[in-house]
Amino acid sequence: MGKLLGEWSRDFTVFTPSRESGTVQMAIWQAEDVDFPDWYRNTVIPPKTLILPLFEKMFSFNKNEDGYKLETPQPDDKRQLIFGIRPCDAKALTILDMTFKDAYQDPYYLNRRRNTIIVGLGCTEPYDSCFCTALGSSPSDTDGVDIMFTDIGEELLVESVTEAGEELLNKTGNLAQATEDDKTKAEQNRDAAHKKVTRNIDTKDIDKKLRACFEDKEYWQKTAAKCMSCGICTLLCPTCYCFDINDETSNKKGARFRSLDSCAFSVYTKMPVENPREEKWKRVRNRVCHKYEVYPMLFDTIACTGCGRCIRLCPVNLDITQTINSLPG
Repeated sequence: MGKLLGEWSRDFTVFTPSRESGTVQMAIWQAEDVDFPDWYRNTVIPPKTLILPLFEKMFSFNKNEDGYKLETPQPDDKRQLIFGIRPCDAKALTILDMTFKDAYQDPYYLNRRRNTIIVGLGCTEPYDSCFCTALGSSPSDTDGVDIMFTDIGEELLVESVTEAGEELLNKTGNLAQATEDDKTKAEQNRDAAHKKVTRNIDTKDIDKKLRACFEDKEYWQKTAAKCMSCGICTLLCPTCYCFDINDETSNKKGARFRSLDSCAFSVYTKMPVENPREEKWKRVRNRVCHKYEVYPMLFDTIACTGCGRCIRLCPVNLDITQTINSLPG
């Protein structure tokens, strides 16, 4: 693996799972680090931040007698390769594409997306909070990846999924031809991982159920009772994308920044006169309805991949699968 990543590092900035910062996240590969398959299950901070950063400068500006002069940062054309991304997070990028590519052409997002190769690593030990299979996916789903790696014991089975992935593999050395036995082991491991995902939600008619209980204040207040409005569930979600835009100015100079925001915050979308969702239960309702009702209405897909981060990382154990399964009706 070290030789493989070293070879790819000549043409890409390679990101791999890392725990050096104290929080598991994708970080630039350090040439000596190849042990992450032994401990890695998934990152805490989703890999989406390499495409849609938590914080980024959009442009700078200064004012003179002729008005404002804008200066846009030069796009970084250095290609990046995200290695070891889990299928749920790769699929999440395809969901984000629907907003930042299909519905609106966001130049910042699209530049990074075009210059990124996604290399997936199938799950072997899903968390008990994972529920990807309930949403039509699996621990070995190839949706959104260019190349897929599958653990088959002492080795990894490597398969191209897209033309970009096939092109990269054709230029890559140090790869041996897979045998039929290798492929059989891979299929057995995929089946075993699939069976380990036991958490489930009932998505049948979920949009109708959410519309029917939209005004059920008692249900949503009970659901939101222990929520702290901390925003962890959204800021660490691989498909949430809401952002805020702010200007920082000093002496007629300044810059505009975009930063990820959370609908869990009481000041989210706050207007000059009022906050449209001042009550906590309305904000919790908004999060659930957007993912499971509004996004499917707009793009015909649920804006959730079942990665389980919002369950296992919530400080008060608020569980979205329980919310969905307890919907009235």
